Amino acid sequence: LLANIRAIAHALKMNSGDVGVSWLPLYHDMGLIGAWLTTFYVGAPLLLMSPLTFLARPVRWLQAIDRYHGTISAAPNFAYDLCTTRISDEDLAGLNLSSARALLNGSETVSPGTLTAFAERFLPYGLTNSAVVPVYGLAENSVALTVPTIGAPPHVDVVRRNLFQETGEAIPTKHNDEAALRFVSCGRAVSQHDIRVVDESGKRLSDRQQGHIIFRGPSATTGYFRNEEATQQLFDEDGWLHTGDLGYIAGGNLFVTGRTKDVIIRGGRNLYPHEVEASVGALPGVRTGCVAAFGLLNETRGTEQFVIVAETRLTEQQSRADLQRRITATVTEQIGVTPDRIVLAHPGAIPKTSSGKIRRSATRDALQSGKLEEKTTGVTRQWLRLASRAFGGLLRQWTKRLAQMFYTAYVMSIILTTGVVTLLLLIIVPNGRTVDRVIGRWTRLILACGGCSIRIIGRDQVPTHQPVVFVANHASYLDPPLMMSVLPGGARFAAKDRLTEYPILGLAIRKGGHIPIDKSNQTQRVEGASDIRHPLHKGESLFIFPEGTFELAPRLLPFRLGAFQAAVEANCAIVPVAIRGTRHIFPARTLLLKPGPITVTFGQPLPANGSDWKEIVRLRDEARSFISKHCGES
Repeated sequence: LLANIRAIAHALKMNSGDVGVSWLPLYHDMGLIGAWLTTFYVGAPLLLMSPLTFLARPVRWLQAIDRYHGTISAAPNFAYDLCTTRISDEDLAGLNLSSARALLNGSETVSPGTLTAFAERFLPYGLTNSAVVPVYGLAENSVALTVPTIGAPPHVDVVRRNLFQETGEAIPTKHNDEAALRFVSCGRAVSQHDIRVVDESGKRLSDRQQGHIIFRGPSATTGYFRNEEATQQLFDEDGWLHTGDLGYIAGGNLFVTGRTKDVIIRGGRNLYPHEVEASVGALPGVRTGCVAAFGLLNETRGTEQFVIVAETRLTEQQSRADLQRRITATVTEQIGVTPDRIVLAHPGAIPKTSSGKIRRSATRDALQSGKLEEKTTGVTRQWLRLASRAFGGLLRQWTKRLAQMFYTAYVMSIILTTGVVTLLLLIIVPNGRTVDRVIGRWTRLILACGGCSIRIIGRDQVPTHQPVVFVANHASYLDPPLMMSVLPGGARFAAKDRLTEYPILGLAIRKGGHIPIDKSNQTQRVEGASDIRHPLHKGESLFIFPEGTFELAPRLLPFRLGAFQAAVEANCAIVPVAIRGTRHIFPARTLLLKPGPITVTFGQPLPANGSDWKEIVRLRDEARSFISKHCGES
C-alpha cells in the first residue's frame, strides 16, 4: 500500500503544496487510497465531498476545485461526461479551473470523446489542455498501475478498425479517418512496477499487438481472501498477475482496449463495448453513462448477439421507436455492425458498481432472467420507505437513550442512598487500608445493584509478601473505585489532584494516604513523580494509570514512564492489569450509564532485571503489550 502511494505521489509530482478535492466514496480504492491516503502521505490538504453531493449537482465538484484552488482530483470517465452534458452555462458563470493540474480519469475505460468534449467545454474556464490525466489501475495492485507524463496533453491513438478487430494489430491511420478506432494512452507503469502484454500462452507480444495485460510490483496483491482457486488463476508461472484487461503497448505507453470478458465476438470480429456505449450515451433521449453493450450467446447461430441496453425517460411509444432507430443508425455508421437487439430500459435499471461503472455481465444476467425490465418502486414509495427507515432509526435511538436515562436515574438513586452511609463510615473509620475496603465494598454494591458483574482473572498470581507496582489501562471514571475493590492486599494510588475535590472519593484519597498529583503544574508533576517512589521504599505497593487520563475513543494512550522508572529504582516487579468493560458502562463526556460486564485481568509480575533506561522501556512495552491484548482496545 505504501509502495503504491509513494508511486502515485512520484508520478503526479505531488507535495504538500497541492490541494486535493474528492467526492469519491471511501469504500472504493480510488477514493480511499488514491485521494485520501495519498494526500495525507504528502501532507496536502484534502476537501472531501459526499458522492451524493456530486451526483445531485455535478457543478459542485468544479466549484470546489475553483473555491479551494484544488490541484489534484480524480473521477471515473462517466463523471466527466456528466460535467460536460449536465451543467448549464449559467452555473459556470465565474468558474475558474486554472488551479487544476491533474484531474485523473480512471476506474473505467477512458473515452476519447469524453476527453475532447470535456476539454472543449471547460478550456474557456481556465482548464489547461494537459489537466485531464487518463490513468489505469486495479485493486489487485492497490489502485494505480500506469500514469502518463504530467504536463503533457492526453494522447489518443488512431488505428485501422477492420485490421484491429480481425487481427488485434493496432496500425495507425489518419486522424480524420471516421471509421478508425481510437484508444487513449494511460501512460507508463509507475515506479518499481512492470507491465507486459502477452498472448494466450503467456508469450510476450511486440508493440502494437493486442493481448492480455499482466503486471508485477511491490503493490501487487498476494491473492484473493479465502479464494484459493481465484488466486491460482490470478498468477502465471513466473509470478506475473493477470489484470483481466486487454490492451497493447506503443512507444512504452499502455493503451487499454477493454475487458477480456466484455469483448463481443461477432462474425469473427472483436467489438469493444465502451466505444458503443459512448456513442449511444451521447444521443438525445439516452441517459448519460447509462448504456451497456454486451454479447449474448446465440446457440443456433453459433455466435454472439450484439445487444445494447440504454436507459431513457421517454415513455411515448413513437419517441421510443425513433430512439431505437437512431441508436441503430449511429452504431452501424460508427463501427460498421448493426446491433441485433436494442433494449430501452427505465432509469436505474442498469446495475453499476460502487464507483459508478457499468456492470455489463450483471445487466446481461438481468436481461436473460427478465428482471431488467421490471419496474422499480415509484419515487414516492421510495421516499416513504426512506422516511420510515429514518424514523425507525430515530425511534430506536431515542428509545435507547430513554432507557439509559432511566437506568442512570436508578443507579444515581442507589449512589445517593448508600453514599450518605458510606460518607459517615469514611469519617468514622481510621486512616489507611480500611478506607479502601469501604470504597471497594461500596463500589461492589453499586455495580451489583446495577446489574454489572465483575470477573477477576489471575489475581492469585500477584505476590502479597513484597511491594509491586500495578499499572492498568484507564478507560472510565469508574476505574479508580473499581480497582480499590479488586486489588489484593491494598496499594497506594497515584491519582489526579482534582479527584480530591469529589465528596466521597476525595475523602477516601486523603484518608487512605494516596498520592494526589497536580498534572497542570510542571513543578508539582516533578514533585509528584518523586512522591510515588516513597511507598515502595516503605514496603507498600503502588497503583498507577500510566496513560494519565482517558478519552472518548476506545484506544490505549501512550504510557508514561514514571511508574516503570519507580519500579526499576526500587527493584520492584510490575504487575500489568487489564480493565475491560468500564468504558461501556461509564464513558467519557456523558453522564448516562449503561449496564454491562466487567473483566479485570492480572498479568504475571514483570521483574526489574536492570537499572538503566532500556529496562524501563522494556517493562513499559511488555506491560502495554499484555494490557492491549486483554483490555479489548489498542
